[in-house]
Amino acid sequence: MSDYDYDLFVIGAGSGGVRAARFAAGFGAKVAVAEERHLGGTCVNIGCVPKKLMVYASHFSEDFEDAAGYGWSVGERRFDWSKLIANKNSEIGRLNGIYERLLTNSGVEIVEGTAAIEDAHTVVVAGREIRARYILIATGGLPSRPREPGQELGIVSDDVFYLDRQPERIIVAGGGYIAVEFAGVFAGLGSEVTQLYRGDLFLRGFDDDLRRGLAEEMAKKGVDLRFRTIIDKTEKTSNGLLAHLSSGDTLEVDEILYAIGRRPNIAGLGLERAGVALGDSGGVKVDGFYRTSVPSIFAIGDVIDRVQLTPVALAEGMVVARHLFAGQDTEVDYAQIPTAVFSQPPLATVGLTEAQAREAYGAVDIYRSRFTPMKHTMTGRDEKTLMKLVVARDSQKVVGAHMLGQDGPEIIQGIGIALKAGATKADFDRTIGIHPTAAEEFVTMREPVLEPEEARAAE
Repeated sequence: MSDYDYDLFVIGAGSGGVRAARFAAGFGAKVAVAEERHLGGTCVNIGCVPKKLMVYASHFSEDFEDAAGYGWSVGERRFDWSKLIANKNSEIGRLNGIYERLLTNSGVEIVEGTAAIEDAHTVVVAGREIRARYILIATGGLPSRPREPGQELGIVSDDVFYLDRQPERIIVAGGGYIAVEFAGVFAGLGSEVTQLYRGDLFLRGFDDDLRRGLAEEMAKKGVDLRFRTIIDKTEKTSNGLLAHLSSGDTLEVDEILYAIGRRPNIAGLGLERAGVALGDSGGVKVDGFYRTSVPSIFAIGDVIDRVQLTPVALAEGMVVARHLFAGQDTEVDYAQIPTAVFSQPPLATVGLTEAQAREAYGAVDIYRSRFTPMKHTMTGRDEKTLMKLVVARDSQKVVGAHMLGQDGPEIIQGIGIALKAGATKADFDRTIGIHPTAAEEFVTMREPVLEPEEARAAE
């Protein structure tokens, strides 16, 4: 008789944990997964899925306005926050059911409750002691909070999806994906939005042209962007919350949303007791196959604090399942991972920024196009699309592609395949575009932008 109850015990039924559990079971392993909250994890329940539903909802205000340019007369409009939340909850409930069926149909046992690791092979869930040959930590991340006085009066991204009412006035504090996306959501739904960020420009790590372009477009949509500004303290008032800003100003609002980053969800896991080492960022330290400092314990996804994206966690889960139970030692390639911010307008990118490419390759050629989308030639809306290719000059390989504008995430997904395949600028040039589309601009940009010294020489 085996000394173990399971071959693999997964802590956390998010995207990565579910993928690893299902495929491990498919390879013949006996698998169980523990979940204390929602099947599907952050992405399905309080992350990318409901957030994008809210992005769709918030964009209808512009769509109704734009329809007039095409001959449509739209009558009285009214937005119902409670109906949006109720319909969102219904959809998330449906997805929870799908995840449950995916697990059970794969032969994975679902254990409800909070799991803690006792030792290299033992997990305790709701008083039940479970022995497993391998343990996989897939507990994801949690929103971070600031330390200033009154921060407890604010909310974090998890809370947005369960607000009883839409705030008429809201501060969004932060400059990453989540902050930018929710600033756009609330502005589109009619809230008065102020976004604060401590740096000179939000979305650090993205190409500077996209960062500046998005700031311009968000300002056009009425978002009050205040860079180099943070909240010093917050007080409760009879009319809401009073935020004292580092600029010396005060703002009275209904809600303050802190979207200042996320941290690995490791509290109460028993990692120190089990001897699992952490990295400098506070995430679980792993090797190329996601094995921790304890050989029988593995970790994937946001809890290892590498690349906090759902598709990356899925890929990491596959590596673990194949490594342990299929004898296949594959690795995740973290280079040229496409990513998108569902801002308004959205932006998407794959490969290197211009600054990164100059550092890596020295001389580069930059191709850039900025134009009014065809849709808005008849709506009168002052919104610009920006496209950019970064090309290593010596090899003429396209090493970065960036887009700000409608359908950017859909377009860049395809461009990502080209970059992964090593496409050159000549390959882009030989590709015939689909007309009329915005996407064709990526294969019709012919003249590189002159660098400052080149421009001076050409005068």
